[in-house]
Amino acid sequence: MRFPGCRGAAAAGNLQAMSRHVAIVTDSTAYLPHRESERHRITTVPLTVVLGDEALEEGTEVSARALEQAMRKRLPVTTSRPAPERFARTYAALAAEGAGEIVSLHLSAELSGTYDAALLAAREAPVPVRVVDTGMVAMALGFCALAAAEATARGAGADEAVAAVRRRASGSTALFCVDTLEHLRRGGRIGAAQALLGSALAVKPILELADGAIQLKEKVRTSGKALARLEELVAERTAQAGPVDVAVHHLAAEEKATALAERLTERLGGRGELYVSEVGAVIGAHTGPGLVGAVVSPR
Repeated sequence: MRFPGCRGAAAAGNLQAMSRHVAIVTDSTAYLPHRESERHRITTVPLTVVLGDEALEEGTEVSARALEQAMRKRLPVTTSRPAPERFARTYAALAAEGAGEIVSLHLSAELSGTYDAALLAAREAPVPVRVVDTGMVAMALGFCALAAAEATARGAGADEAVAAVRRRASGSTALFCVDTLEHLRRGGRIGAAQALLGSALAVKPILELADGAIQLKEKVRTSGKALARLEELVAERTAQAGPVDVAVHHLAAEEKATALAERLTERLGGRGELYVSEVGAVIGAHTGPGLVGAVVSPR
């Protein structure tokens, strides 16, 4: 993980003279429930999804359902990072609203150029901005954002908030399985050899986000066995933790995700929160319909 600090052009003396809060920024691939973003005052910058020749913002202009329909119709689907100018406007607006520092945390730089775009914008921001490559995505990133927001709500500064992000990210696990690896191959997220493995002999790989990249965790025969093994892997990780939060994600696989979440809730035994959500268009574009995944994030 990378945790560089970037200082904007505002004079340090002016900042110290004012009592100003630390603002938290993330991107739309965190898939935070809207109520959580609002409650914790987390600002979200959207990535872009291109369906055919139409560029749309994730979360506001394109839904997971629209993406699924487009993919089933075999329309070309690509994704792109936010422009640095979009981050610059966000940072400037937060500074105008009273932020004295900003912690901007994003999905793995191995998967997207979003971190680099935020870093470019931070150099010219009117207040200090700490840009964080969490090495995570989906609610593994979302839990990092919540940890940062909870730290600042207790009066922590940017350094302490980044430390909270570091702790959450280092302890989090993201596991998932997909119907086909072809979408990940097309997007350059896995190699051709891994994609071939997934199409041969009905093998259903279980994938893991490790060191910021998507890696093969295990090979399982059939989708049913893959989901059962996914549950066991998640249960093993929750058993090793104290208080822990879990998220179950899916794309066009609500029934499977809900059943998995119900079983995991029993295993959690009240030791943490469990969220269930459909991923957005950006992650969905690279995994395709049928995705089921889970995030384990010790507090």
